[in-house]
Amino acid sequence: MARYTEAVCRICRRENNKLFLKGDRCFANKCAFERHAQAPGMHGTHRGKPSEYGLQLREKQKVKRSYGLMEKQFRSLFEKAERQKGVTGANLLVLLERRLDNIVYRLGFASSRSQARQLVCHGHFLVNGRKVDIPSYLVRAGDAVSLREKSRRIAFVQESLETVVRRGLPEWLELDKASFVGRVRELPAREALTPQFSEQLIVELYSK
Repeated sequence: MARYTEAVCRICRRENNKLFLKGDRCFANKCAFERHAQAPGMHGTHRGKPSEYGLQLREKQKVKRSYGLMEKQFRSLFEKAERQKGVTGANLLVLLERRLDNIVYRLGFASSRSQARQLVCHGHFLVNGRKVDIPSYLVRAGDAVSLREKSRRIAFVQESLETVVRRGLPEWLELDKASFVGRVRELPAREALTPQFSEQLIVELYSK
């Protein structure tokens, strides 16, 4: 599967928003976005006013890159959100949050979504006692996500769990650090999700 392999700090600078793609480094003084906030490239400080389409495109790119998806995956989720009852934009964000790699990240087992995706692909996690190695797997309310016993000694997993307090645990999730088990208490409402995204712009872009 195609994936982005270049410097991820350039993505944050291009979107003019800290997307926390490098885990704990994003909270440190070494964060490239804090040191060089302008867009990458020689014309980064001289970009003109974006058009309506440009604003919509940048918002879509920001959300897509934040969750580490390629265009085909993202469009597929959008079409699924359209078929659901309710507000399409809010449905889209909820579907993104329900992905297993995102749940692993939110629970604090990994310091970034890319690290969480790698852990899931390598079969380190169980959902309701069964191994799931598909990062796009959509969890449901009441599902238990646990780290396999043989994987509990992984150093960076233990380090990430120690810093989960700094990132904050969403109210719709609960974590038992002692037993390495997290649970989805309920599916999140839009109000419980990050306010930095304007999902309506994405809906307008795909509706053209």
